[in-house]
Amino acid sequence: MNKKEVAKWYKSQEWLNGLKLKPHESTNDQEFERQYHANKIWWDKTFEWLKANDLDKITPGRYVIDEGNVIATDSEAPAPEIDKVKWESHKNFNDLQYIIKGKASMGVSPLSTAEVTEAYDSKKDAAFYDADGKFYIGEPGTFFIFTPKDVHRPGIKISGDNVVKKIVIKIRAIN
Repeated sequence: MNKKEVAKWYKSQEWLNGLKLKPHESTNDQEFERQYHANKIWWDKTFEWLKANDLDKITPGRYVIDEGNVIATDSEAPAPEIDKVKWESHKNFNDLQYIIKGKASMGVSPLSTAEVTEAYDSKKDAAFYDADGKFYIGEPGTFFIFTPKDVHRPGIKISGDNVVKKIVIKIRAIN
């Protein structure tokens, strides 16, 4: 697909398969389209799982959606201060992050402009960075997608919001 076709496909949101949540404006639609079409079955399972579960009532824990390919982790805890959250990226997984209750700051920056501070660790599927990114408010109704081309700094405490219920879904990526 060319850029115009990708933009049209992304804007249609047909790929959500009826899920009422919306992707955040920071999503890299070009890279998401590439990841989605390479692993459509895993993305479809992700969106179906989000649609089928009452996220307000789901208990904190780990949920296997597709063994080794799609894993969800739900947590409910105070959001950390900004100095406790590093810029990070992953090679093997995309992150879909959704704030179910409360609000948290979510940072995103292109991988191409970030400077590595801790080299990639394959066991953690993470590298850490110094980056200048944009910060957005994560709140109910809108989810974030961070691909391997994004550096993200997620779930940071916002003044006045203490406990945040959040789900992070790891969806296998293509490189």
